[in-house]
Amino acid sequence: MKANLELLNSLYQISNMAVTGITDVKKMISEKDNKIKTLLDDINEEYKNFERKCIKELKSHKAEPEPYGLMAKVMEKLGVKREIGNDNSDAKIADMLIQGLTMSRLELDKKIKKYEKEADKKIINLARDINKSSNGYIEKLKNYL
Repeated sequence: MKANLELLNSLYQISNMAVTGITDVKKMISEKDNKIKTLLDDINEEYKNFERKCIKELKSHKAEPEPYGLMAKVMEKLGVKREIGNDNSDAKIADMLIQGLTMSRLELDKKIKKYEKEADKKIINLARDINKSSNGYIEKLKNYL
C-alpha cells in the first residue's frame, strides 16, 4: 500500500508540474505567433489526463494528492521566465520542454525500478504510460529545434 501511494504521488507531482510549466509558457507566448502552441496544447491536455488519473487512483486508495512544494513551484516559474523571457522562439521553448520531459523520464525510470515489485501493476503501467508519452513528445519537440 505504501509503495502505491508513494508512486502515485510522484506521478501526480510530475504530471502537475508539467501542466503548471506548460500553462506558464502558454501565458508568456499568448500574444506571440509561435507555431509550437498547438503541440503545447496537446502536451498540456495529455498531462492533465494523467493528473486526473492519478487523483482518481489516489482517491480509490483513500488518499489525497500531495502537491509538490512551494519552493519547487517558485523555482519552476522563475525558470520558465528566465529561460524564455528574452528568447521565446519555438526552438528555445522546445529545448526547455525537452529538458523537463527528459528529467521527468529519468525520475520515473528510477521510481518504476524502485516500486515495480511492490506497487500494483495498474500504477506501474500508468508510470510507463507517462514515460511513453514523454518519449513521444520529446520526438515531436525535436522538430522545433
